[in-house]
Amino acid sequence: MITPTYTHELKLLKDYQFIAGIDEVGRGPLAGPVVAAVVILKPEKVGINRSKSKWWTGVRDSKTLSAQQRLELVDFIKDNSYDFGIGQATNGEIDELNIHYASLLAMKRAVENLALAPDILLIDGKFEIPHSKFRIQTIIDGDANVLSIAAASVLAKVYRDDLMIKLSDKFSQFGFESHKGYNTQFHRKKLLFQGPCEIHRMTFETVRSIMNRRFKEGWPSPV
Repeated sequence: MITPTYTHELKLLKDYQFIAGIDEVGRGPLAGPVVAAVVILKPEKVGINRSKSKWWTGVRDSKTLSAQQRLELVDFIKDNSYDFGIGQATNGEIDELNIHYASLLAMKRAVENLALAPDILLIDGKFEIPHSKFRIQTIIDGDANVLSIAAASVLAKVYRDDLMIKLSDKFSQFGFESHKGYNTQFHRKKLLFQGPCEIHRMTFETVRSIMNRRFKEGWPSPV
């Protein structure tokens, strides 16, 4: 398994002091927001070598970790960071902008929620935040290889999962607490039987397809 390291940041520390890693989660779900996080790790709290005794030894791309593993890392990441920020774009903004631009908007908002101005932003993927006033470096597979980006992915995932669990209280019929809005068989079945709720992404192909089926089969409109 690929493990992220602080090597990339250490090279940049020759020219920059505050290095921020950014990642987003929630591009694929049929419901809920897309969430981004940004993290500025403290270099003196990381170090060069990975070992089982280091707080960051378990930090990975959030997709490769269990929910419990992510929860155990959150406080360590926050405690060993100069600053961190969370940003999101709603399902309505996803429908209006498309998921790509909504993801970049969530990243922009995460950076705006920092109290500390970063010297450079390391962004997972190949796309920059439009009109950003900060220097940017995009990194393909950054969440798998760069520690700051991996740490951001963990914060974003835990934040979004917690949000979807809270939303499940309001929309209990959809079981968001279990699948977090992702495209599961259970979620699709509930969407067919219940119709969409106010946090569904109506422009997503799967949602549109199910809504077309409901219309053709004469399902009643959702209350």
